[in-house]
Amino acid sequence: MAVPKRKVSKARRDKRRSSVWKLDAPAMAKCPNCGEMNLAYRVCKKCGYYDGEKILDKVD
Repeated sequence: MAVPKRKVSKARRDKRRSSVWKLDAPAMAKCPNCGEMNLAYRVCKKCGYYDGEKILDKVD
């Protein structure tokens, strides 16, 4: 069975448990067509536009 050779210091243990390394929230961008907030560089789910062009036909 594997056993640690040395005690893990409090500083090393606390660095591992800190939340500094965790990921940030995804970047959100405002749709220039309808103003809805959505993920950057993706087709808008509300209006179906991307980069000024209609990509999806949305039926309401």
